[in-house]
Amino acid sequence: MNQSFYTGALGAGACMVKMSVISNNLANINNDGFKPKTAAFTDLLQFNLNDSETAVTELQSGNGVRMQRTYASYNTGAFTTTNNLLDYAIVDNNQFFRIQDPATGDITYTRNGHFHRGELATGEGFYLLTDNGKLVLDQNGEPVRVEVPEFSDEEEDDYEIEEDDEEEDEDAPRITLCTFTHPSRLLSVGDNEYVPPAGMEPILLKNARLETGVLERSGTDMAKEMVHMIECQRAYSYALRMVTTSDEIESTINSLRG
Repeated sequence: MNQSFYTGALGAGACMVKMSVISNNLANINNDGFKPKTAAFTDLLQFNLNDSETAVTELQSGNGVRMQRTYASYNTGAFTTTNNLLDYAIVDNNQFFRIQDPATGDITYTRNGHFHRGELATGEGFYLLTDNGKLVLDQNGEPVRVEVPEFSDEEEDDYEIEEDDEEEDEDAPRITLCTFTHPSRLLSVGDNEYVPPAGMEPILLKNARLETGVLERSGTDMAKEMVHMIECQRAYSYALRMVTTSDEIESTINSLRG
């Protein structure tokens, strides 16, 4: 009976954890570039029935599950037009902007291309910043200045003329994208930003494709998340019913013992 209590309680706890992941996805439905998380669960200890511990049989029993990790798919989502020259959308899958915290120097990665013109406390000019005030880095790992032709506020014709010199464009600071060998292993640090685990280095892309004046919308699918929420609620109620039934059986056995 103790095992039934334990398994039911673990199931209810796993449903609560999954519900928190679903809630986070729904809460970020309007955040540009957000990628919904998926909870991955793993079985706990398994043991053989009617055989020794070392035997390999098809008759096995387990003691519940636990959430092992969450992962996300970084495929390109739907675009929305903003007509803001400082808004960028990543065209291809599994690619990220490289940004840096000006206070700590920590580098993170994001798919949210909603940038703006800002000035740092040092007063060294205007830079391209994220909503959180982090610097967008170029191909050399340096902050991108807004004064470069790529981010000029001049007319579109003048903007195109600045890019005619191919030799100059190769060395000019520009937004650069990175990718990873295993993007699903990226760790979320909040604010729609990610960091790679130890040992996984970013790969700098030379011919990355960006769309200007558009943003990538959140990847959260409302209908899909609502279905997952209903499934999770029912699984939670079944797990609690298992605990309640086990308690009733235990009470009945104790009453028969006198």
